[in-house]
Amino acid sequence: MSIDEVVLLLKASQANGLTTLQETVLRSSWEGKTYTTIAVEAHYGEERVRKVASNLWQLLSNFWREPINKFNFRSSLEPRSLSKMHQQLIQEFNRAATAISLEFPSGPVSLDSRFYISRPPVEELAYTQIGEPGSVIYIKAAQKMGKSSLILRLLEHAVNQGFHTVSLDFQQADKAVFASLDKFLRWLCANISRELQLEPKLNDYWDEEMGSKVSCSIYFQSYLLPALTSPLVLVFNEVDWVFEYSEIAGEFLPLVRFWHEQARRVEIWEKLRLVLVFSAEIIVPLKLTQSPFNIGLPIKLPPFTTEQVQELAQRHGLDWTDGKEASSLMAMVGGHPYLVRLALYHLVGKGGLERDLNQLLQHAATTAGIYHEYLSQYLLALREEPELADAFYQVITATDYVKLDPVVAYKLQRMGLVNVEGTRCTPACELYRLYFRDQLNTIKDARNIRFEELEKENQQLRDLYRFDELTQLANHRYFHNYLQVEWQRLTSKNATHRPLSEKGNCEVIYDPTPLSLILCDIDYFKIYNKIYGNHAGDNCLRQIANTIVNAVKQPFGYHSFSFVNSLTYQAHHHFETSHTGNSQMKFSSVLVTRYGGEEFAILTQTDATAAVYIAEHIRSSVKALEIPCEYPGIDGLPATVLTVSLGVASMIPNAENEPNTLVNAAEQALYQAKRKGRDRVILI
Repeated sequence: MSIDEVVLLLKASQANGLTTLQETVLRSSWEGKTYTTIAVEAHYGEERVRKVASNLWQLLSNFWREPINKFNFRSSLEPRSLSKMHQQLIQEFNRAATAISLEFPSGPVSLDSRFYISRPPVEELAYTQIGEPGSVIYIKAAQKMGKSSLILRLLEHAVNQGFHTVSLDFQQADKAVFASLDKFLRWLCANISRELQLEPKLNDYWDEEMGSKVSCSIYFQSYLLPALTSPLVLVFNEVDWVFEYSEIAGEFLPLVRFWHEQARRVEIWEKLRLVLVFSAEIIVPLKLTQSPFNIGLPIKLPPFTTEQVQELAQRHGLDWTDGKEASSLMAMVGGHPYLVRLALYHLVGKGGLERDLNQLLQHAATTAGIYHEYLSQYLLALREEPELADAFYQVITATDYVKLDPVVAYKLQRMGLVNVEGTRCTPACELYRLYFRDQLNTIKDARNIRFEELEKENQQLRDLYRFDELTQLANHRYFHNYLQVEWQRLTSKNATHRPLSEKGNCEVIYDPTPLSLILCDIDYFKIYNKIYGNHAGDNCLRQIANTIVNAVKQPFGYHSFSFVNSLTYQAHHHFETSHTGNSQMKFSSVLVTRYGGEEFAILTQTDATAAVYIAEHIRSSVKALEIPCEYPGIDGLPATVLTVSLGVASMIPNAENEPNTLVNAAEQALYQAKRKGRDRVILI
């Protein structure tokens, strides 16, 4: 029996566990230290230490039903093994401790988490390499394989060494950043300067005649690195995003190699330690002498081994020491860290599985399984890219490996769906093969169905991830996707061909359908939240959301509106109003979404006049709710009740304009409404 087992057993057997001093006395006594030494090291009085020790020996004697004291403590317990009863006691204690600290596997594993599993020698190799002058590390692994968790620990190690650290994620860069190499490198240098709390001085070092790459290198060599008193660990996350822009990647990657080689000739470059993180094999054609991937330390994050899965299970309070359960789980998901952790989370959490691994595995590859929500995101991506879906279906239905087009294989590998060795592609795990075989087979059979029906099914799946639970409306992401679809549809609709004569001659006749956007912002809502509390704020948001929905349901003049329906959540409802008489009825659709924290967006197929009328009706309806908002000490409020400001923009969709043009105009109108005193409607 080890001292760790003794301590754990006592913690498990005592209602109040052990105090820090009790544990210190036990461990120090095990090592043969005197009470005087223990008192000095623990910064306690010797009398206090002796009293705590006396109580401990009595506690141990009662537990083992034989005399235990400081002198026979180790000699009596070390030769013994834990009994089955003791093992069960420790397991139950671990389970209870796990239930308290259980973490849903989302994002990087925090530094203080008990659920991080090291994969030797990966961590030690990275720590050692980062200490080398001018070093380069490139870390490759599919999505959710633990790259971010490793980077978190690598950066902490660097900080502990006194190094400066900067981590840039190319996924966060705007698309405009990749418009040219010059913009990309200037963005890079500006962000590194900001992270190092240095004033960006790009114009002082940038020279158009020398070119972007030389200017960037001079900026590092003459400004950034000399300003630092210790080495700089620079992490480039999601390098794959640069691969998508082959012209930039073809220039940037050789530049990274050049910086590494400069460390051999110019001392200042020894300060730079580079870490490149990516998900799939590089597809940008580079000469061997240009590629940064044949220098430095390559780290490919491996899947968990059986022993590592067992260790992780133990940390979750499960007894998988015989290896059978670990092998069963790995047969389904391989050693994929996220998939393993998700299974363990549900086995010990409140997933209703009651630690039934067989039941979990039986449903794993179905829509009723714990992985469905995670896998359905990939399913949506595959549905939107039929070429990828066809290629992946070929992989998961083959009895042997499959050779795919390199670009297609790269995309599937980046998603983590396949393993690629040379030109050979195989499913990443059995779970993917089983789940996607059924799902993609259904898609293939459904390709004979009309496009509208297939798009309707797609929309259902999209809604699962584009819904605001608080207001029961679609969210910001849904809005932008819907706007893109509507803009393209109306652009096509706004130009129709009609015959001119019996000879069949045609001309283009425009019968344009306008699209209007209303942005609604609750006035001074952040102050309301602060004074009345979040609960009142949530109720307020729900009230105003319902008011907006009810307001746009009412017919306005000769306009009739119908909601765009959310099939999954029924966040919208179909309705229509018919009109009789000589005037021709105009029929429109309207989408109400929660656009931001206290902002709502109303998108409707109607002209500017009707849109302003709707906006005014919303404004007056919200004000009629008479939600009190008395803010002590704040002057200039539009009213003593909660009000809203609204910005309206209306355009005729066409191929020359982008949907963002409409959004920008509505945002400008809303800005003017707030600037002019709030509680008003402004049209641009």
